[in-house]
Amino acid sequence: MIKTVEWTDEGVRMIDQRLLPTEEKYLMLRSCEEVADAIKQMVVRGAPAIGVSAAMGLALGTKQAVGTTVADLEDDFSYFCDLMSRTRPTAVNLFWAIERMRDRFRRAKAETDDTDAVKLALVDEARKIFEEDIASNRALGRFGGELLADNSTVLTHCNAGALATAGDYGTALGVIRGARDAGKRIAVIADETRPFLQGARLTAWELDKDEIPVTIITDNMAGHVMKQGKVDAVVVGADRIAANGDTANKIGTYMVAVLAREHGIPFYVAAPISTIDLSIPTGESIPIEERDAREVTHIREQRLAPEGVAVHNPAFDVTPNALIAAIITDKGVARPPYTTSLQSMFKE
Repeated sequence: MIKTVEWTDEGVRMIDQRLLPTEEKYLMLRSCEEVADAIKQMVVRGAPAIGVSAAMGLALGTKQAVGTTVADLEDDFSYFCDLMSRTRPTAVNLFWAIERMRDRFRRAKAETDDTDAVKLALVDEARKIFEEDIASNRALGRFGGELLADNSTVLTHCNAGALATAGDYGTALGVIRGARDAGKRIAVIADETRPFLQGARLTAWELDKDEIPVTIITDNMAGHVMKQGKVDAVVVGADRIAANGDTANKIGTYMVAVLAREHGIPFYVAAPISTIDLSIPTGESIPIEERDAREVTHIREQRLAPEGVAVHNPAFDVTPNALIAAIITDKGVARPPYTTSLQSMFKE
């Protein structure tokens, strides 16, 4: 089991994904501020993993707060929530986790005036979010695995594996692992995913560890391999899904979806229901994060582009729902019309 992030008595422990695959280094983050910075700097990335990490960061900060009353504690907790909300704007799991922790604080405050009890309640909630994420990805993998045929090749973009979640299974790679666990033979083509190379560095590393056949291609090869008949399905993750099924995912996903439609290849999105944002009607309202130009102009310390050249570096794009064959969740598989099928996922 890949341990992306975990709670310890010392702090929040997470693997530094910026160093993979050449170095497997775990960091011990000892404050909420350090966890928030790790999210912002992409030590940890992937919508579900960001949500889990944020919950743990809030629990850690509140645990360390020195206020003597619950009112003091609430002031500190509100500060931590505001800090965390400013880290990554697109991944809705971040805000879902913050709101869930806010709700747990409100309930704990109504139940007790003991600050230690409130702190413990938040730690327990963060641990529950972690455990639920692993369980939901396992369920998602079982549902999605049924959609893949035996002896098929799946193309994926970015990394939506164990590293993008609490660990263990993943979302898009959870579908692949689910098919494998059902006895199917699955091979993977991984887009490299410029500019952060999550496919080349992270997806390939995960699949190699799992002994699942994987071939890396550059992003501009996707249409070529589809035209050659080498791709049977596309499975990607998501950072936010609007109520109508429009999906924000790593930049380049929209291009892959268009190519898949042109070549008659099913394009699937895999995400837990915590990634579905019913408050946003369409993808036009999803905020798109613009990241540092250095991610494009450099690979680590090596400059690739002329100094001073203008750079546009949106981290995500939005795939229209018309290009998506199905959205695979931990509650089942949603199909068009998504305004109806996604809403039904939230009914008990």
